[in-house]
Amino acid sequence: MNSIFKFSSFLSLLLIFSSCQSSAQKKDDYKKSIDSLVQNTNPTFNGVVLVSQNGKTLYSKVKGYSNFETKKPLKIDTQFEIMSNSKLIAAVLLLLEVEKGKVDLNAPIKKYLPELKQTWADSVTVHQLLNHSHGIVDLQKPLIFKPGTDFKYGNLSFNLVGKIVEFSSKKSYREVAESLFKKLKMNHTFCYSKDKEQNLATGYYNINNQFKPDTSRQINDETLGGDGIISTVSDLAIWNNNLHKGKILKPESYKLLTKNTILSQHNFFGKEKDGYGYGIRVIEKELYKYLGHTGLGDGFSSVNLYFPESDISLIVLENQMPEDSKLFYASEFKIKNILFKSDLLNKK
Repeated sequence: MNSIFKFSSFLSLLLIFSSCQSSAQKKDDYKKSIDSLVQNTNPTFNGVVLVSQNGKTLYSKVKGYSNFETKKPLKIDTQFEIMSNSKLIAAVLLLLEVEKGKVDLNAPIKKYLPELKQTWADSVTVHQLLNHSHGIVDLQKPLIFKPGTDFKYGNLSFNLVGKIVEFSSKKSYREVAESLFKKLKMNHTFCYSKDKEQNLATGYYNINNQFKPDTSRQINDETLGGDGIISTVSDLAIWNNNLHKGKILKPESYKLLTKNTILSQHNFFGKEKDGYGYGIRVIEKELYKYLGHTGLGDGFSSVNLYFPESDISLIVLENQMPEDSKLFYASEFKIKNILFKSDLLNKK
């Protein structure tokens, strides 16, 4: 009888152990799947992937070259142009000015950009710049729709956001942004400057998996709010952990930042229109709710996603962009779907 009891207890322990082992193995499957993907995908993956939770790295992967001509390899701390992921940073810097009482989101932009002579500067509000509902396509042209009635994505509005930050703070955008980066210990993040490239990767066009350096430069001192930030996957994980944990903005400001104020469609986030806040997309129609943005240009691609229910960040930076627009963010989309199929995004 005693031996039967011991055997039964042993069997129970074995089943529990097997169950735990199976569960752990399933949770680690996403690592193997991403490893396999970045090694064997088309177009060729050339970049860095990082998955973090509560500020701690769960997974990272580096593949490819920082410079194809010199065969300099990418590293985890290689810097990339994050392009339109810069917009969220500009929005946060402006909201910090709002918190100081220096900027009113509902005021016309003319109040903070007195140099604008266009009549629409008296009707477009700061809020409308931040969620792309302004209707501006060119400073010298009429609006394409009545402000607040539609969505039109572009860099120009966030270049103006950067100018409002300068007007309000009485400092250069570079100074304001880099002061925050220093405070957050984002030691490898800065506003682009041709004299301060440090460990910046070279950007490439991918033409049938042949890499041609992108010698153009979309970023300049006038576009820092829209696309001008240089960063690393680790620094962006620090950014996410601070921003989404209430360490930068007050709760009411963060709520404004991440509030679904208008609908827009982007292929990376699905075929249907979904929410947009201030420089960040608010995705509610996919399998999991999450916040995020993409960036593209100068031979760089970037994706930064945050899943609040599981406190997971997915950050992918590449120093390549396919010539074929149908292949934009191809690897990033697949990596996102790998996470969707894993246990990682379940609630904590």
